[in-house]
Amino acid sequence: MKVGILGATGYAGQELVRLLHRHEEVKELYLGSSSVAGENYDSIYPHWLDQNIGILEDENIPDMDVLFCALPHGLTAERTSAFLERGIKVIDLGADFRLQSAESYEEWYKIKHPAAELLKEAVYGLPELYRQEIKGKSLIANPGCYPTATLLALVPLLRKRLLQTEYLIIDAKSGVSGAGRGISLGMHYSEVNENFKAYGVASHRHTPEIEQELSRAVGSPLTVSFTPHLVPMTRGMLVTIYAKVSEGVGEEELRSCWQNQYENEEFVHLLPPGTWPQTKFSSGSNHAFLQLTLDKRTGNVVIVSTIDNLLKGAAGQAVQNMNLAMGWPEAQGLKGTALWP
Repeated sequence: MKVGILGATGYAGQELVRLLHRHEEVKELYLGSSSVAGENYDSIYPHWLDQNIGILEDENIPDMDVLFCALPHGLTAERTSAFLERGIKVIDLGADFRLQSAESYEEWYKIKHPAAELLKEAVYGLPELYRQEIKGKSLIANPGCYPTATLLALVPLLRKRLLQTEYLIIDAKSGVSGAGRGISLGMHYSEVNENFKAYGVASHRHTPEIEQELSRAVGSPLTVSFTPHLVPMTRGMLVTIYAKVSEGVGEEELRSCWQNQYENEEFVHLLPPGTWPQTKFSSGSNHAFLQLTLDKRTGNVVIVSTIDNLLKGAAGQAVQNMNLAMGWPEAQGLKGTALWP
């Protein structure tokens, strides 16, 4: 099978290269880059030296089976129709097909949607929640990293009406690689090192994505308070959620809900009581870890979820979606636990 990556030199693109290089079904890998076409991949990432990864091409896309698009918003959608017409399955790691409403996309991303007519064809690619919808699909919107960690924790509980919907606070932290490989002042070492800051306060673009999927879970519009923070580490994501439980709901009922949802899942793990998620639990892997406790003093449940922002939050989940779309074992090419320490 031939697979391609647009944006192969970004952090998520490089993780796709690592995962697909060892995937049993991938026989040929096309690497696209608009900025360094003609360069050997190992000249950009020297740790691939002597691995025969290939030469970066100018995005004149040849025929292939699956195309991963790890591009800034707006760049994938404008070409997606042409890819689909050629029988190429598209897995978009960007934001172009995550929101079901073109109006919402245009409000939050400040550009006109390049292919609003395709939104009805796209499926939201979070396998543990929407597996049946993803199977066999040709256009998959890979979720954002913050939404992935948040939705895995909240959707099962909201579907069962175990939480009140008027009070949901999402306090999220991410490593610097979540900002991508591009250069900006806020990502300089001297700006990030020994520093910790909130950003995108009340305005982060993952907010409508989170609200869309949580509203879908409860069947009515829902609003959250979402605040992301930048942590001075390379990779990892930890989300702490505060919510009020519904009348009469106890901690065991919350745990049972998670257990019923995830007991057969390979990549989502419920930690034993008293063991709280750490970013190192998932670093370098496609695994997610969840924990909660009910604070009887306040009546709030405190939920913690952790993933690797570049794997389960991006490239790993994208490969998981490819496996589902192609009818292969879902965990193919994704085996392995976190790197520790």
